[in-house]
Amino acid sequence: MPEFTASTKGWGLIAGNGRFPFLVLEGARSQGIDMAVIALKEEAEPELERSASRFHWVSLGELSKAIDLMHKEGVTQAVMAGQVKHNKIFSAIRPDWRLAKLLISLPRKNTDALIGAVARVLEDEGIRLVDSTLFLKPLVPEPGVLTQRAPNEHEAADMTYGLGVARHIAAMDIGQTVVIADRACVAVEAMEGTDEALARAARIAGGKPLVVVKVSKPKQDMRFDVPVVGLPTILQMRRAHATALAVDAGKTLLFDRGQLIAEADAAGIAIQAFAPATEAIAAALKPNAPPKGMNSR
Repeated sequence: MPEFTASTKGWGLIAGNGRFPFLVLEGARSQGIDMAVIALKEEAEPELERSASRFHWVSLGELSKAIDLMHKEGVTQAVMAGQVKHNKIFSAIRPDWRLAKLLISLPRKNTDALIGAVARVLEDEGIRLVDSTLFLKPLVPEPGVLTQRAPNEHEAADMTYGLGVARHIAAMDIGQTVVIADRACVAVEAMEGTDEALARAARIAGGKPLVVVKVSKPKQDMRFDVPVVGLPTILQMRRAHATALAVDAGKTLLFDRGQLIAEADAAGIAIQAFAPATEAIAAALKPNAPPKGMNSR
């Protein structure tokens, strides 16, 4: 993966939906960087336009226009931030000639293949995509228990089981999240997203306590599709009677981290970050060895 250049010039932001683009702009600005923003009409918040002095709207399929605008703005390195709903990527796109050519060439029609191919096109145009968490490192947790309450024995066992399931699902690029109850997988996230998977799990479980496990891919490309947990996820967990959350340390973004942890504490939700796949997969696949929490608030 290409390294970024430590310069305040030539930065761009490709913006999808949610808080992510706003946080990247704030983080970059704190380091004296003024980003040119290319925002996706179908996804980005209208308020984002007021957060940047150099701002352009493009549609999902307008790859050539996006590249032309970045060249015009002198962009040589860019951050891709904000979700693009997976179902929109394959159902709502009206591709221009460049994107149509790229789509035809893809051996697999999943999100990783598509965005990875777009990244290569940008590279060929002299625009390097960099780690999307570059300006947000304080929001990326280290291993350990993040909340006042550590997972209890029952929750820890569900986390252990869920980590094994979730890592296999993530390795197949199906989704990043599973919902567990009594060491049984109640729901698997696919294109619908985490919050809808949680809502479905709640309907199935009928009030039974749930544990949510959200992981990165085994070879997570930090330039895009990084696992994210935000305040809406905590709210949805409360509604779904989910009492604990496991995430990957070093590869997950906790948006509004301080408020998120406070909301989890108020709801009695335990959150623990685990070493990602390469270090933890062997332990995660042993259901009789629940992980021990360690405080790292």
